[in-house]
Amino acid sequence: MQRILPPARSLPLFGVEHTRAIERRMSAALPPHALMRRAGAAVARLALALAPHAQRVWIAAGPGNNGGDGLEAATQLLAAGKAVQVTLVCDVKRMPDDARDALTRAQAAGVNIGSTPPPELDSGDIAIDALLGIGASRPPSDALAALIGDLNAPPCPVLAIDTPSGLNMDTGQALGDVCVRAAHTLVLLALKPGLFTAAGRDHAGSVWFDALDVDSADETPDAWLVGADIGTAPPRSHAQHKGSFGDVAIVGGAAGMTGAALLAARAAHAAGAGRVYLSLLDPAAPSHDPLRPELMLRRVWWKTAEETLAHTTVVCGCGGSDAVREPLPRLLATSARLVLDADALNLIATDSQLQTLLRARAARQRFSVLTPHPLEAARLLESSAAQVQADRLSAARALADRFDCAVVLKGSGSVIAAPGEVARINPTGNAGMATGGAGDVLTGVIAALLACRLGAGEAAGAGAYLHGLAGDIASEAQGGKAGLIATDLISALPRAIGQCHERGQ
Repeated sequence: MQRILPPARSLPLFGVEHTRAIERRMSAALPPHALMRRAGAAVARLALALAPHAQRVWIAAGPGNNGGDGLEAATQLLAAGKAVQVTLVCDVKRMPDDARDALTRAQAAGVNIGSTPPPELDSGDIAIDALLGIGASRPPSDALAALIGDLNAPPCPVLAIDTPSGLNMDTGQALGDVCVRAAHTLVLLALKPGLFTAAGRDHAGSVWFDALDVDSADETPDAWLVGADIGTAPPRSHAQHKGSFGDVAIVGGAAGMTGAALLAARAAHAAGAGRVYLSLLDPAAPSHDPLRPELMLRRVWWKTAEETLAHTTVVCGCGGSDAVREPLPRLLATSARLVLDADALNLIATDSQLQTLLRARAARQRFSVLTPHPLEAARLLESSAAQVQADRLSAARALADRFDCAVVLKGSGSVIAAPGEVARINPTGNAGMATGGAGDVLTGVIAALLACRLGAGEAAGAGAYLHGLAGDIASEAQGGKAGLIATDLISALPRAIGQCHERGQ
């Protein structure tokens, strides 16, 4: 058993159908009920570790195998000397074979099982959510919804088995109006993507994993949870110079929005770019950055020679407003490595010619990375932000396929997708990063990694990981309080890079 976040290495994620296939195969290869008994034992071990002094354990058990896992855990916890009460909501005659066996064992052991409401629990006790498993696909019934409300009420921690009841394990979205908010979730057999994106992190709490002695190494995952081994620019050697780490140019910053471009440029420099040019689109913009005089401001850099454009990693869109309309076609046609954000994405969404230029880049061996938030992604997909958020993995894959480029769909559990690659979910970052300018910092980090000759998908994944890790470091420095600002992330980037190198070794 291991605690998952933060992962030192990338971990495979399996959707519901894939997990079911693994479960069926292993159940057929093992003695009857063996897999469920392993699951119940794992739940009991973690519950005892999380609440070793608990006087009472309440288990809310549902009608399927998730309820069976809870009943198995109840038997184990009773044997460990705990006062266990199980509230069982199901038609016993319709229980799956494994769950019915677990019920028989729990009854024989003397577990208190009934349809009674939960006992009075203290902060040192523990409640276990065994209501709905990964197969849940519709809003909970009234009886189950009431129990979910009971699980969300006590002062003690709630341990969810495999999934917080009411959460879609493929998408990370709640199935209805109620969903368990667990302090801990023990994932069994295979990690599921819904725990790490959309609302998953808020509902799952601390995520633990027990493979139940099942080896899934030969399985092709449905997605990856990004780890520190994603790869960043390697540590520098003494013989290298600034030209070894590539040039980045930021094209953006229209009138009243120059700060966005400045943040992207500063982030690119802090993330390791050798030289950073800043081409502000505001005619009244300053001639230099007084806080970062090492940045080179060039008013119309984007009009420079094609040979220069072809050897530079370019960011376009940050604070660009409609002013990016003029440079964008040339950058799409010429730049070898291009990161597109904000206003550049909004223009592309409304212009079929720009879309054609973007799609043509891959055939010319030119790297492109899009960094949309859900509304920008919706415009590009001609859908709605709600539809994008309903299935973030599918939306990111659709964007990558439509425009033949890498995509970072921003948000809780940013999704990274690229054509021909398994999608990734980024685990780093925190709610304090929900602040203006944080996305501009991300584009600068990705550009710096592209300049160091990482591939588009790799740079997008590594950039999202480093960006989030910088946010975690900055948040920790402030005692976990909200209120981070974008420059906090830039200041934390060097330390994030160092930690990433250490963790990935």
